[in-house]
Amino acid sequence: MIITLTQAEVAVEHATIVAEFVKYARIPGFRPGKTPVAMVQRQFAKQITDELKQKVTAKAYQDGIKESKLDVLNIIDVQTGDIRTDADATITVTLDVRPAFELPGYNGIAITIAPIDPTDAEVDAAINDMRAQSAKFEPSQGPAKKSDYIKLAYEGTLDGKPLLELVGEDKKIYAKVPTTWEEVEGENEGLIPGLGKHLAGVVPGDKKTVEATFPADFPAVPALAGKTATYAIEVQEIRVRALPALDEEFFKTAQVDNLDALKKRVADELKSRKDYENRQAQRRQITDALNAAVDIEIPASLLESETQSVLRNLIAENMRRGVPEEQFEKDKKLLHDHSQKAAFTRVKTRLILAKIAEKEEVKVEDRDLDAFVYRESYSTRERPDKIMKDLEKDHDRLRAVQQSIILDKTMDLIVANAKVTTVAPKKSEDLKA
Repeated sequence: MIITLTQAEVAVEHATIVAEFVKYARIPGFRPGKTPVAMVQRQFAKQITDELKQKVTAKAYQDGIKESKLDVLNIIDVQTGDIRTDADATITVTLDVRPAFELPGYNGIAITIAPIDPTDAEVDAAINDMRAQSAKFEPSQGPAKKSDYIKLAYEGTLDGKPLLELVGEDKKIYAKVPTTWEEVEGENEGLIPGLGKHLAGVVPGDKKTVEATFPADFPAVPALAGKTATYAIEVQEIRVRALPALDEEFFKTAQVDNLDALKKRVADELKSRKDYENRQAQRRQITDALNAAVDIEIPASLLESETQSVLRNLIAENMRRGVPEEQFEKDKKLLHDHSQKAAFTRVKTRLILAKIAEKEEVKVEDRDLDAFVYRESYSTRERPDKIMKDLEKDHDRLRAVQQSIILDKTMDLIVANAKVTTVAPKKSEDLKA
């Protein structure tokens, strides 16, 4: 956006600024407002020049927006050139503007949800999970079966060479350990991929050789990514999981009176969780449908800002998982590309929802802001009145909160008008067939 102010307009701004300086200038020998203009201009030349630049730039921007009616998202750059009182001033502002696009049909989007009423089998499985948390592990002579725990030693090789030479001492846990525990056919894999799947049927003292293939993307030890290693293992001990009985002592620990009360509580919890999962699934399906129906050129500044936000969160998450910092530098491009892809979808979704919100005249009500403040108070343990005062002081954050509320309400509106079909998940035998 290129805006030109005439020499006369610049002169008016300059005269206004000088008059203000004359009014408030404190110069020895002169009363406020009585100092000669020429003296004020000499004394405060730099300040007057700086303020003139700011005033002219601001006026140029406001005039340009008023005339062009651009919907500005971000100011990228401002070039002012040389601003003088004896010449026209030309200001060049580089902007990211909200892209123009046609809204797709967003009422009656077809989505599916799963039934929320838990089956008896699901309730029983959840109760068994509760029992498992209090389980005791008793020694066994085997043979080992699913869910048993095996105490073992292992040593790995790759192409006949010891893995320890490849991974180094700091990662030797992936190469050689004298003692560790592994669950037989456990749902969650241990450090060595698939190791637990090779342990069914073993007895103490058994020795065997197994193969383990590491994922193609294995940031913990990049040298093993995509490789198949051979491990010599020796079984040292077997422990079987002994679940506590469903008796009065267990019910007391679970804070219920009997088995029926426990089943009801578990069923209610499962129903609540399934309902939450359904709501999340509905939003994902709406997001996918809207994104597929709209083609937008995403403003570069928004995309880069969101990419950096996603990247920071991704790195923080990986650091919590124990991924070393030096690994981030090695995977810099991969992490950035992954973050940018996620950021693109987020920004595009927000742009679409913002336009729908404008069309539907979605507004932030006092109760919406109150609900946000109380949720924030619950999670941060700060007083609601303090959170509200902080918001009132930080206008940028307040606008961000208001925008988030509007987008959230807009998504709720679309979900409420969606065409919802309840579809029971396929049983495992159906999937096999």
